[in-house]
Amino acid sequence: MIQETLVTTINLQGDTHIAPMGVHVEQDQYIILPFRPSTTLDNLLVNKTAVINYCDDVRIFAGCLTGRRDWPLLPAQQVAGYYLADTLAHTELQLVRIEDDDTRPKLFCRAVHTVNHKPFQGFNRAQYSVLEAAILISRLDRLPGEKIQAELDYLRIGLDKTAGERERQAWDWLMAAIEQHRRGVQV
Repeated sequence: MIQETLVTTINLQGDTHIAPMGVHVEQDQYIILPFRPSTTLDNLLVNKTAVINYCDDVRIFAGCLTGRRDWPLLPAQQVAGYYLADTLAHTELQLVRIEDDDTRPKLFCRAVHTVNHKPFQGFNRAQYSVLEAAILISRLDRLPGEKIQAELDYLRIGLDKTAGERERQAWDWLMAAIEQHRRGVQV
């Protein structure tokens, strides 16, 4: 199973990096597969720890992909690192082993601590639309423009029917990033 999460890691200076990432969960292990080059990969290899954040605020997913990475953090309790202050739950991880790969290494981790902070109230279709659009944004250089536009047109239906203020804001950030990409401007 792949869970769409926000992974936080720290570098040697203690600076936190937040990255939207699909984490593979197989029984009692968590597998993180960052593409090279990757700040998440670099940080995990140096510190051997990460925190998975289970969050329903899709602005954080969209924000991380559009240069908005300044989200409130709190210190992790069992590993070196931080978790998002607005997360529903978080799991602190320890790196156990690595299957190296030139493109996308597999980082096998085990949970050392999990905390539930607040109840999950359910997703709406707009949240799904923003998450899927965020995944498309992360692949702008790998997918044809027609495919991206067709998917966005479909995702827009759910967004228009169910979005609240947070989802609309996140969607607007993503659409601005696509427009910048089309014009050849770095995000």
